[in-house]
Amino acid sequence: MNNILITGASGFIGSKLVEQLLAAGSSNLTVVSRNNENNFAPGVTLFQIESIENTPDWSLALKGIDVVIHCAARVHSVSDNHKESLERFRAVNVEATLALARQAIASNVKRFIFISSIGVNGISNTKPFTVTDKPNPTEDYAISKFEAETGLKALLSNANTELVIIRPPLVYGLNAKGNFGHLFKLAQKRLPMPLGAINNKRSLVSLDNLVDLIQTCISHPNAKSQTFMVSDDHDVSTTELVRLVANASGKGALLLPVPVSFLKFFAACLGKKSMATKLCDSLQVDIAHTKQVLGWSPPLTLEQGIARCFENESHRTD
Repeated sequence: MNNILITGASGFIGSKLVEQLLAAGSSNLTVVSRNNENNFAPGVTLFQIESIENTPDWSLALKGIDVVIHCAARVHSVSDNHKESLERFRAVNVEATLALARQAIASNVKRFIFISSIGVNGISNTKPFTVTDKPNPTEDYAISKFEAETGLKALLSNANTELVIIRPPLVYGLNAKGNFGHLFKLAQKRLPMPLGAINNKRSLVSLDNLVDLIQTCISHPNAKSQTFMVSDDHDVSTTELVRLVANASGKGALLLPVPVSFLKFFAACLGKKSMATKLCDSLQVDIAHTKQVLGWSPPLTLEQGIARCFENESHRTD
């Protein structure tokens, strides 16, 4: 059985991954976290850090590790200054990632799994992104993820440590943050939303499906040196997504058929052009390569994934 190190173990993806690996019977987990607020299960080794960018020595955490799953990342800008924002992303998502990878090589880690972003390909498209498409990152976060991918490929190309890259689109699930988290809260309040006339197509991935793919990549021999796209394999418009979430919440949706052109104009006036793009434009991914190489398919449908967001009422937030 593999000895596994998970960074970002208290985060949205990392905490679910730890939960699922423990449920699958794994007893060789080392988790990296800034705190122990998640009360990790007995037997899980905690490597506590102040911040990933200020951890120069990983040797203790990496001792005896076979697989590193690098979920930790800076995902939100803390500054409106573009140059400063990009440099902050780079400090964590590029420099700290490569520092960890160098020490993983020195510690004879067998496989390094890097959780990247579909933003590496771009923020919208007219045909689904594939792994062979030329990268086109435009936002600071995505630029830093692409630079990390590039650095990891160069660093690990002649090493014994195998590299696996996963590029998820929007990841949704219980207690998700970001755009889906806002939608989740709005759906429960049954507020009128001007999202009733958006006919785009967007790929999403449930947290459960993403974690299932990560688990597959831990030991699958065909995952070596591969980049994988991932989704629920069921693309929907923003309007359809809002209805699915609202219906799953039991509240129903109040959607106003506001023209997309007006939404984009209004958003641009408010300095929210990027948000309008994500709401109104298409972003699809083609997971045929992932399915073929790994023999993998998402275990949950989109509808099942959405329904799981509302299964445990005690974890819902207002």
